[in-house]
Amino acid sequence: MAINFKISVHRNSENLHVKLMGDFDGISAHELLDILKRYSNRTSRVFIHTSCLETINPFGLNVFHNHLDVLKGRSLELLFTGENASQLAPEKPRLFDLIITVPPVANSGTTP
Repeated sequence: MAINFKISVHRNSENLHVKLMGDFDGISAHELLDILKRYSNRTSRVFIHTSCLETINPFGLNVFHNHLDVLKGRSLELLFTGENASQLAPEKPRLFDLIITVPPVANSGTTP
């Protein structure tokens, strides 16, 4: 795991919030997958907050995307938030019951 990588987990009544901080590599990807697997029986919606990620290693990204099958058969909605959301979220969910959501980035420009 990247020396500066940390995961903060907070669960409220219906949702799980996972905040990723530091550099995301292959071991970090496995740690995130383990958390998702561990909590997938107790929640149906997981917010993955990505704003505190400093770098996303391409290998770590591949590990995360290629091992999402550990969640196969679980009804789980993954909502990626933050400035790195579109980079971390898989483009196409490959699992039947997995829902991937990336909210649109807010427009920082002024309105006409």
